[in-house]
Amino acid sequence: MPDFLCQTIEPAGGWSVAVGRCDLNYDDRFFRRKVLNTNDNRSVLVDLPQATSLNHGDALVTADGQFIAVQAAPENLYAVTGDNLAQLAWHIGNRHTPCQIDEERLLIQRDEVIGHMLGHLGAVVTEIFEPFTPEGGAYGHGRTHSHEHGASTHHDH
Repeated sequence: MPDFLCQTIEPAGGWSVAVGRCDLNYDDRFFRRKVLNTNDNRSVLVDLPQATSLNHGDALVTADGQFIAVQAAPENLYAVTGDNLAQLAWHIGNRHTPCQIDEERLLIQRDEVIGHMLGHLGAVVTEIFEPFTPEGGAYGHGRTHSHEHGASTHHDH
């Protein structure tokens, strides 16, 4: 039996005191139903109505209204730097690669093919180990399990 049951999410900024914390990498922050462990080793059954992408700073809401903080865990990334960051960001986005955009660098998950391509475009690609909090998806929908890009899947807002 899990220590907590969570069926809703409270976005970052909408909660204050947490009774626990789960450190999750980018891939582990996308799910519908999953058993997680807090940093102090308590189990959390998360059962959401639909697959959801959790952001750093969001909280899982327990059945009794308490909060369990979600934190981005460090993971293997590439830091991408260079004089042409806007062009490099375009090439990353054109390949539908999640990207964290900082003022002086771009962060992406390690992918040798993308890293090699960026190097050919003049980027300096450095292996790092940091939390990853990429930008949200196009059209405000965030990520999904599907990679369809037909006209019927996009909605104008």
